[in-house]
Amino acid sequence: MQTMPLWAWAAFLVFIAAMLALDLGVFRKKSGVIGMKEAVSWCIVWLALAMTFNTALWFWWSHGLGAEKGGELALQWFTGYLVEICLSVDNVFVFIVIFSYFKVPQQHQHRVLFWGILGAAIMRFVFIIVGVDLLDRFHWLIYGFGVLLVFTGVKMALPHKDKIDPEKNIAVRLFRKFFPVTPAYEGGRFFVTRDGRRLATPLFIVLLVIETTDVAFALDSIPAVLAISSSAFIVFTSNIFAILGLRSLYFALHGVMGLFRHLGLGLAVILVFIGLKMLLEEVFPVSIGVSLGVIGGILAISVGTSLLHGVTTPAKPM
Repeated sequence: MQTMPLWAWAAFLVFIAAMLALDLGVFRKKSGVIGMKEAVSWCIVWLALAMTFNTALWFWWSHGLGAEKGGELALQWFTGYLVEICLSVDNVFVFIVIFSYFKVPQQHQHRVLFWGILGAAIMRFVFIIVGVDLLDRFHWLIYGFGVLLVFTGVKMALPHKDKIDPEKNIAVRLFRKFFPVTPAYEGGRFFVTRDGRRLATPLFIVLLVIETTDVAFALDSIPAVLAISSSAFIVFTSNIFAILGLRSLYFALHGVMGLFRHLGLGLAVILVFIGLKMLLEEVFPVSIGVSLGVIGGILAISVGTSLLHGVTTPAKPM
């Protein structure tokens, strides 16, 4: 397992904190609807930052560990990032359902996603550190992760009629029992004070749903990236770059998600492939280059066939 010095962790966390402060404190100081052009621009910014970071790691590792080892670790980072980006598309669909269900005004959706994804980043940090430590101590757990990913992939591929009902979220139900909630939104605020009482707003309920939903997604995405690398630094940083670009991806894809009708099946195949890779690593090891090729190929085919299908058959709005 590749370890990184504490200053590298600290530098990364400072950089991410600065970018988030710049995003919310400067560019999004006032609430407003994010247009397609702005969303796509931020998608490009986060992609460029991720690729710059990946290149910097490649130079760093190649200088210290040799070109071959440095290239392998950099490829692990890129593959983990690609896997997380793929799985993040499912998050986008869930965000659409949650915001539609609670009728969240568009000008406040960015604020919810900002704090929701910030909380998700903190939770994932804990999950990743614990997961890497467990795999280091009990390597046989990788087979349990493999079975989980195969099961999730097969379940995702099968037709199902389950609908997401945010009101059945156990965290929301418990919160409503112990904390009063205002009947209507109070602008972009999560809490308000009325007659000396502290009340939550429906916007905080939406944030709570976003946070708890991400826990479920993390149970799929983190084992998937752990199958690619056992380095906590690689898993965490690739994960964070992917989910921080998720807000922009949501606003960029919000109106066209219906076009990607085959993407869900592609993601299911990717999860099954990674799960089988975990289960068979001792008898049939798959190189990181082959893994990247398979994952990229599945993604390209699912997106390509979705777009071709969309040209011949108009997609229904989601």
